[in-house]
Amino acid sequence: MSTQLSDVTPVLNRLRSMLPNLPDALARVAEQVLASPPEMTTLSLVDLADRARVAPATVTRFCRTVGYDDYRALRIAIAAETGRAEQARWELNLGREIRPDDPAHLVLQVIAGADSRTIQETAAQIDLDIAQRAAERIAGARRFDIFGVGGSWLSASEMQLRMERIGIPTWARCDVHSALTSAALLTPDDVVMAISHSGRTAEAVDVLTEARNQGATTIALTSFPRSPIADIADLVLTTTAGETTYRPEALSAKHSQLVVLDLVYILIAQRTVERTTEAFDTTVRAIKQHKIQSTRPGPAERRSSSGT
Repeated sequence: MSTQLSDVTPVLNRLRSMLPNLPDALARVAEQVLASPPEMTTLSLVDLADRARVAPATVTRFCRTVGYDDYRALRIAIAAETGRAEQARWELNLGREIRPDDPAHLVLQVIAGADSRTIQETAAQIDLDIAQRAAERIAGARRFDIFGVGGSWLSASEMQLRMERIGIPTWARCDVHSALTSAALLTPDDVVMAISHSGRTAEAVDVLTEARNQGATTIALTSFPRSPIADIADLVLTTTAGETTYRPEALSAKHSQLVVLDLVYILIAQRTVERTTEAFDTTVRAIKQHKIQSTRPGPAERRSSSGT
């Protein structure tokens, strides 16, 4: 690959998307780069190799694998990207810190900025091929189970609501006993998704393991592609998250989780368009009588009654 081609995608997002499929030695290099991108502008090739516990030649091979001619080209790309990010933060006067005496308007700016960056980073690094494969399997599944605890349970519940509206038999669970009971009765025609920001939630790993033992397709949604839950899953969908004061990564991850889930939902709806359209029409009719009709006159009616 040429350096020019690699510039199409921001280098850090490119590394995040490639990380799950890199050989172990190259993955260790990528993890060191992603751990502290600004430091890469001054870190020598030999120092990076030492940190990643690889030979210097492996770092050179890593650069070529991710689309750069040599280590110098990679460092220049990272420096340019981190520089643009810092400039944007400076121009907006935004960071990720919120002080106790910050006014509400500044708190709102920090939250909106952090969430916007998280969503953009998630969209840039998601593997669309895996998302489409996940949608294909869910669309044709006999049943679809989603498991999550804590904040991940909220994301699972949101996905269940979407699936119900388009007629996909879906159950969202947060109780591990209920989830394991269901997983034990699954078949190769079923799909299970476990949501875990850290990828290290023991209950989520147990549920996916049981489902996989029964032959069901297993999907993981996590911010850490090299984690226990990702190692078990057939398909891994990745998110990003960024901390702000009072909001650790696990809480901030919900926005990016919903972006990925929304993508999968739309991809499923595209594949089941006739069933989806019929389901929407049916459900709209079902709840229509519970919508309070407005009794206030509209603008046209008000003008008519006033003689204008």
